[in-house]
Amino acid sequence: MANQHNDVLVSSSRHPHFAKLVVASSFILFVFLLSACGTNQVSTSLVSMGMRSGVQTTHDATAQTYPIKVFFSKYPEVNTDLNAVAPVDRVSPTVGVGTFAIQLLIAGPTTTERSAGYFSELNSLFTGPSSCANLYPVGGPDFTLTLNKKGNVTEAGTVTLRFCRPISSPGIGTDARVKAEINATLKQFATIKKVVILTVSGHCFGDESGGDFCLR
Repeated sequence: MANQHNDVLVSSSRHPHFAKLVVASSFILFVFLLSACGTNQVSTSLVSMGMRSGVQTTHDATAQTYPIKVFFSKYPEVNTDLNAVAPVDRVSPTVGVGTFAIQLLIAGPTTTERSAGYFSELNSLFTGPSSCANLYPVGGPDFTLTLNKKGNVTEAGTVTLRFCRPISSPGIGTDARVKAEINATLKQFATIKKVVILTVSGHCFGDESGGDFCLR
């Protein structure tokens, strides 16, 4: 029994490096598994936290856009009704949807839309440079848009569009179509109930009387 016991002791003590290697390997494997589990848990936590806080991850990040309509004059309806307009769908990349919608109105319809009878009176009426200041050295804007204002007077629900460039209109029919296009395009937004349109000199657009009745 004594010899047998000594054999066991001797056998174990003959390979001290092997025993240490086994222990070390087991420890490294344990740390590796623990690290992998920890990484998965941290990643899951970050994704969950991002979802809860509204932080978008790279794969699902998209720019915010806003569906709008632009109202163009349209043949043949306009032949019997100067105020006849029809909407086309557009998308605004900015929350300033009113300004963007009028910019698209000035730009005019697409080639396909023109073939279907849509047209913009504003597309070719501007003459001369802009009188409005601009941050960029490429000329000022075609117009300014001021919410809750009737001219210079505060009035909730009214928006004032003032042209920054002179407009050369051939007559009252064109003026009527311009006003119909602008009114319909801006009044699609629930906060706008009334539209005031002013010339570059600050007078009511299309008011041949010179009385500026749109400001009263």
